[in-house]
Amino acid sequence: MITREQNIILQGKHGRQFLADVFYRKDGVKKPVVIFSHGYRGFKDWGPFNLIAHKFAESGFVFVKFSFSHNGTTIDNPMEFVDLEAFGNDNITIELDDLGVVVDWVFSDRFVVSANDMDKERLYLLGHSRGAGISILKANEDSRVKKLCTWASLNEVGKYWTAEQLEQIKRDGVIYLPNKRTNQMMPIRWQMYEDYNNNQERLSIPKAVKQLQIPMLIIHGTQDETVPVSNAMEMHSWYKGSRLFLLEGGNHNFGGKHPWNETSLNEDMEDVLRETVEFYKEA
Repeated sequence: MITREQNIILQGKHGRQFLADVFYRKDGVKKPVVIFSHGYRGFKDWGPFNLIAHKFAESGFVFVKFSFSHNGTTIDNPMEFVDLEAFGNDNITIELDDLGVVVDWVFSDRFVVSANDMDKERLYLLGHSRGAGISILKANEDSRVKKLCTWASLNEVGKYWTAEQLEQIKRDGVIYLPNKRTNQMMPIRWQMYEDYNNNQERLSIPKAVKQLQIPMLIIHGTQDETVPVSNAMEMHSWYKGSRLFLLEGGNHNFGGKHPWNETSLNEDMEDVLRETVEFYKEA
């Protein structure tokens, strides 16, 4: 039986609390720990993420997922973007620090899994889209991370702002981008660009990839409509210790959507999950 410890409250470093879940089997076997970071306009319970967490636990992992502190959801409303002020004040440093809080929590006496059921020496990171970029940055700066897998990752933060967007954000202090699922206009404030521009030494994904010294698996769909597959191929060329798996015909979410009302995963996600699990299980 899989144990699910859900909606655990963690305190972020930037003034906001956020929620985390842990899925695992209580069987007295020391298991690797996988920490999953969601992407832009995501949250820990988005789409099939709970089903994915259960699958990882069944495959012999302690699976940890969480919502970034400034992703627009709240402790009381973990699946709705009810705090657009927080969303507009999110940035890459905050998300990187949130992931650091989760890693520290796993290594602390406060973590909900006993030492008999996990192996802290096998801590692996997994991320989707922008969360994958955050995972890359954390893997580069934290030697406790032993393996890294990215799903549909961006490979550089700054290039996804067009010159027109930057001009408008600098002039107005904010731009609003539509969320087609919720019909909300999501704010992006100038502070996000300032954070990136002022902290490029820490927030450069190309630099981080080139400095990695751990096994890395890059997974990307060939028909990704959000992050071009060329991002994955470029990253693979930057680091000889990486492996590239291209999912033929796969889109940005590998067929996932929110809400996910099915009791099983679709074929594309099953393929992605299989490749990821096999990579993590390799010696």
